Amino acid sequence: MEKLFENIPLFAAAIAFACAQLLKPIINAMLGNGWKWRFLITTGGMPSSHSAAAAALTVSVGMSEGINSTAFAICVFIALVIMNDAMNVRYETGKQAELLNRWSEILAQLHQDGTFSPTALKTMIGHSAIQVIAGAVLGLAAGAAFTYLRLFNG
Repeated sequence: MEKLFENIPLFAAAIAFACAQLLKPIINAMLGNGWKWRFLITTGGMPSSHSAAAAALTVSVGMSEGINSTAFAICVFIALVIMNDAMNVRYETGKQAELLNRWSEILAQLHQDGTFSPTALKTMIGHSAIQVIAGAVLGLAAGAAFTYLRLFNG
């Protein structure tokens, strides 16, 4: 268990993820949408915490083990898959949920006798490209800073 706490890339990724999650309600409030506590634990939104963690892990492994290592190659590939999934698959899933929610409301209005009750699906699932890029930049910065401090300053 002691070795786990010495794993610099793991903690770099965790710190970047936590920073991104902490920024979500702050950015949401700054954009005029009010403070929403649920943004601390939700997926979607600005910045992408998954992208931040993947980027931090990748840069930390690169700094720790070298960019010619197999571990770095794996991290790069997995980070790209995560970011692509966030921007495409999960983002489109959120858009489909919005459409289904609208149809659900229409059906509920048509069946005012109570035979149909609307269902609200979660719509903030994925990310726009700018949210993924912001998460990646945050992750690169946090991962590099944490790894540098741990590797070179003990």
